[in-house]
Amino acid sequence: MIISVASGKGGTGKTTVSTNLAYVLGAKGQLLDCDVEEPNAHLFIKPELAESRTVYATVPEVDVEKCNYCGKCAEICQFSAITLVGETVLTFPQLCHDCGGCKEVCPENAIFDGKRELGQIESGNKGVIEFHHGRLRIGEAMSPPLIKEVRTCTRDDKITIIDAPPGTSCPVITAMKDVDFVLMVTEPTPFGLHDLKLAVEAVKKLGIGRGLVINRADAGDDKVREYAKQEGLPILMEIPFDRKIAESYSRGQLMVEDSGEWQEAFLQLFERIKTN
Repeated sequence: MIISVASGKGGTGKTTVSTNLAYVLGAKGQLLDCDVEEPNAHLFIKPELAESRTVYATVPEVDVEKCNYCGKCAEICQFSAITLVGETVLTFPQLCHDCGGCKEVCPENAIFDGKRELGQIESGNKGVIEFHHGRLRIGEAMSPPLIKEVRTCTRDDKITIIDAPPGTSCPVITAMKDVDFVLMVTEPTPFGLHDLKLAVEAVKKLGIGRGLVINRADAGDDKVREYAKQEGLPILMEIPFDRKIAESYSRGQLMVEDSGEWQEAFLQLFERIKTN
């Protein structure tokens, strides 16, 4: 089973939910931090990272001895990653989306695969908990290819928890696509409700089962609950605005490490996910 923990905006408690849920699953689960632009699940899980590998994207390079300067490669590229100026072919690797179209249309087979570093994938364990996260290279603009690579760490014999990036753009869709369930985390504020609505519409388009966790549930109003009822979106857990939880978070500790009550609450959350 693959569960993607997502939110329409940052700061709602998405990583709090994903790390605590992964912790209570223990050896049954694995945690994939796909928020590759700013991964922080490791600050709470504190894994021993034993393996690191570099991930590359394929980008075009041109054999000028074969090129006849027909310009077909530039015509097909929708992102201007390759262009023709007179009898000079210019490539812009940072703009390339790795579609391979330029290579396919080249009549002289003058285009071959180069590579651009996307970032790193680091893997390890905290006790019986299996952990993987991606770190996007500084200056790299495209995170979806690296997120896809992090997701290749998914194991069929594990319950996979994905800590998705915030928002509703391409990186989030990459972290939610083809999962079994999307667990959305929000807060009962106007901004939380606005961005939750965007996230719900995105998940609807993907046709995936979904549920809701309301964090800092007693600090706002009831409009999130009213919206959830209207949408038939089950509220699977509410986390109060509690000083002890905030103190644990500030120390980089998990709620479930400090409280048997929260251990049981997150186990019940998983049971509710399975039945929705």
